[in-house]
Amino acid sequence: MFKYISQNENDTINFACKLANYLQNGDIIILSGDLGSGKTKFTQGILKFFSLDTEISSPTFTIVNEYNAPNNTNIYHFDVYRLADIDEFYALGGDEYFDNGICIIEWGELIESILPKNYLKITFERDPNNLDKRILNIYANSDRFKNIMEVVLNGNS
Repeated sequence: MFKYISQNENDTINFACKLANYLQNGDIIILSGDLGSGKTKFTQGILKFFSLDTEISSPTFTIVNEYNAPNNTNIYHFDVYRLADIDEFYALGGDEYFDNGICIIEWGELIESILPKNYLKITFERDPNNLDKRILNIYANSDRFKNIMEVVLNGNS
């Protein structure tokens, strides 16, 4: 597990933008945490890297927002909080997105059992002593994601 301490919203956005430099089609990122903990700000940082940050909106009611980056990368931003169950995700064709772009899934722990085995999971926690600060616990379950996180967090290549 890796840990990143974000001091404020801009810090979260910049961290995600730095991570986005290493993402590729087929990558899946699960974002977990309470409402208002920074999941959408993190997604904004991913989109910022691809010059799409002015287009972001929360997919709470649409389940998925699709973004097409100038470099032909598709980014799929899911919010699966309102899904009744995994079958509803399948019925929406959600699993068909996995290989076609970068998938960012808010509340992704709800469908974690059906995800491909290689994904990055980030859990957001508020710091009880500082309203702006967030603790990001990062679980990289593949060597590729572990290497990416080493570079992003430590600058090691």
